[in-house]
Amino acid sequence: MTLVVLCTLAFFATMVARLVISPVVPEIVDTFGSSTGVLGLALTGLWMAYAFAQFPSGILADRYGERRVILAAVGLTTVASALLALSPSMPVFLVLTLVLGGVAGLHYSVATTLLSRELDNIGTAIGLHNSGAPLAGLIAPIAAAAVSQWFGWRAAIALGAVAALPVFVLFRWKVRPTEPARPEQSMADRIALEPVLELLSRRKIAFTAVLAFLFEFIWQATASFLPTFLIAYHGYSVTFASTLFSAYFVIQGLTQPGIGSLSDRFGREETAGLCAVFGIAGYTLLLVGSRLSVLLVGIFCVGIAMGWGAALLPRFVDNLSAAERGAGFGLVRTTYMMLSATGSVVVGTVADAAGWGIAFGIFVVFLAVICVSLVGNRVLNLGF
Repeated sequence: MTLVVLCTLAFFATMVARLVISPVVPEIVDTFGSSTGVLGLALTGLWMAYAFAQFPSGILADRYGERRVILAAVGLTTVASALLALSPSMPVFLVLTLVLGGVAGLHYSVATTLLSRELDNIGTAIGLHNSGAPLAGLIAPIAAAAVSQWFGWRAAIALGAVAALPVFVLFRWKVRPTEPARPEQSMADRIALEPVLELLSRRKIAFTAVLAFLFEFIWQATASFLPTFLIAYHGYSVTFASTLFSAYFVIQGLTQPGIGSLSDRFGREETAGLCAVFGIAGYTLLLVGSRLSVLLVGIFCVGIAMGWGAALLPRFVDNLSAAERGAGFGLVRTTYMMLSATGSVVVGTVADAAGWGIAFGIFVVFLAVICVSLVGNRVLNLGF
């Protein structure tokens, strides 16, 4: 249990470091005389760097052991956050956001591999681990906004270092060294094109990656635009929309361990399909009703649906050998996350062109595709 808690705290810390930037974008723009577009480019780069780091993190863990890589992720996040808070100019800020995304991205795939190796109930463990992200989503924006008002945006961004440093110390103290899975194999061998394509082309891996892409696309866009949707489409205030946004993160965090446990007990596909059904119901309610009661039920359902990772990500682990899990899981994470990072751009563009109703309607369509795919695979016994 100690390992699960510390991995969750490490995920929380790396997520806090990324999330404290968004609430202080206007202050950063004013300080450097820049534009929101340039800051948006920096944030896009941060998330892309985070996604890209998933694959090499697995390779590094296979070579040097999971504990070392997780410590590097949390320790370097501390340093990168501190340096970002001290940025003297916008070009330096842009570079450091990329660095922050890359070092923070070293954690997740490696921690998941470590938990799957040390524990039996993989779904439950991943669900608990994943709860670190919504917990950060609840705390970080509020804390950053408050600290910024008192001490300025630099202090707000430094919260990333404040969160990461004690976790680094605890993890180093409490987690014993881990043996690397492939200490002798060269890094070049692990990134050879042929084995990479072979792994991604496996039927079960490819099918799971497509489902993960659709879910993650929705998660990214929801995290970017849910408050804006509530304001623009339903006419609610910024304060109330932000409160519902926080509630979404709370529900997601509280329900993920249960979703993981259900996937261990009843199956990955069944539980992922249940998440998709909740998502269809939730986003439909958000689209058709403006009454508070309807929106609350919708937010509750969406919060459950976006805990899909606790059900679906263990399916990757189930279909990878013990020797493949480090680099293999990182590879599939990089692949689907790089593609799903387009969610914010696509949905924002659709909203500008056709309105928020059409933009959020995309989510319902994607979730329906997930349901049909899972049912078809099971009923027709397609072997995906």
